[in-house]
Amino acid sequence: MAFVGRPKKIVVLGMMSRWPVAGVAWVTVQYLEGLRRLGHEVYYVEAHGCTQTKFMRSPEDDGVSRAADYIASVMRRFDFGRQWAYHDVHMSGGCFGMTREQLDELYRSATMLINLHGATEPLPEHAATGRLVYLETDPVEVQIALGQGSSTVTEFLDAHCAYFTWGLNYGNPDCRLPTSPRYPFRHSPPVVVADFWQPNEVGPADTFTTVGNWRQDYKQVVLDGEVFHWSKHLEFLKFIDLPRRTGQRFELALSPASLNAAEADLLATHGWGVRDGLGVSSDLDTYHRYVSGSRGEFTVAKDQNVRLRSGWFSERSAQYLAAGRPVITQDTGFGSALPTGQGLFPFRTMEEILVAMEAVNADYAKHCRAAAALAREHFDADVVLRRLIKEVGL
Repeated sequence: MAFVGRPKKIVVLGMMSRWPVAGVAWVTVQYLEGLRRLGHEVYYVEAHGCTQTKFMRSPEDDGVSRAADYIASVMRRFDFGRQWAYHDVHMSGGCFGMTREQLDELYRSATMLINLHGATEPLPEHAATGRLVYLETDPVEVQIALGQGSSTVTEFLDAHCAYFTWGLNYGNPDCRLPTSPRYPFRHSPPVVVADFWQPNEVGPADTFTTVGNWRQDYKQVVLDGEVFHWSKHLEFLKFIDLPRRTGQRFELALSPASLNAAEADLLATHGWGVRDGLGVSSDLDTYHRYVSGSRGEFTVAKDQNVRLRSGWFSERSAQYLAAGRPVITQDTGFGSALPTGQGLFPFRTMEEILVAMEAVNADYAKHCRAAAALAREHFDADVVLRRLIKEVGL
């Protein structure tokens, strides 16, 4: 059926309270707002049994209620105050924002349910109507498991009716990830609501920045006997001399739990600024100011996406672009779907970084304009979500 006439009811299943940082919140609200601006009636739901330790200061604290308060605060800010629910599936069984009866009716009546991040384990009520859509933000693990014949992954995917991935090179000849005709993944880049990131005309800082983690020694995968890593620190170390080579200022806003004092000293010795990433990410406005107040983004990608050529592209990089800030990021193969060379520069080598940096600094204003234009053309929620809805073909 076509999406015409009265608004359709769409549920976005997410994980904001599992990872209560600004980056995850911005991703979520841009999907919600983008769908609403297309004229749909949009709801946000979390349905999981995560132990909410991030909201607990002592074992006696009610982490579930505090998590619900966090979700409610984000939803109120973006005028979704009555259009959310948090179902604590395995612990208390409680339902916040809506009653359980209201939530069950929402599932039954929804035209589409989007499993954002693919992070929600589908409940029977999610899959019952055949309208559950898988929207993957981190490719690799699922595709490798499919190639290895994992029954757990096939059962998980079978609950969905359509499949989308931020892996913009997935399925192309140079992407090494296994494919399966049973699950025809479509490319769908991260979305931005462009006016949320309106480029400001205030003089930009002189520092290229990014936000994330340094070391994450887990989630390695093995394909054809090769180990592929998740942690970005292995890729940053390949380019650790970059500040010395350019004279440009670089700053990494890193979670303090992801690096130790020796690693922070190593970065400082090589000219990198290091900032507390939680200080940047604990608040939506602080995070927004950090992105839009940077000269641009310089970052690397996970080894898994680099060597396997998944085409993964970061939602944070899309936000820098939307804010009119050039992005220089490690090549994962996303150039098969996105224009590069103006505003956006992929790199594989130090020499390619230096060329990109020289180009940006030679005509900074041009590359800022190109960054914003690229975001509007390829990441704007209206463009991406309109296409997703059409391709689902509900």
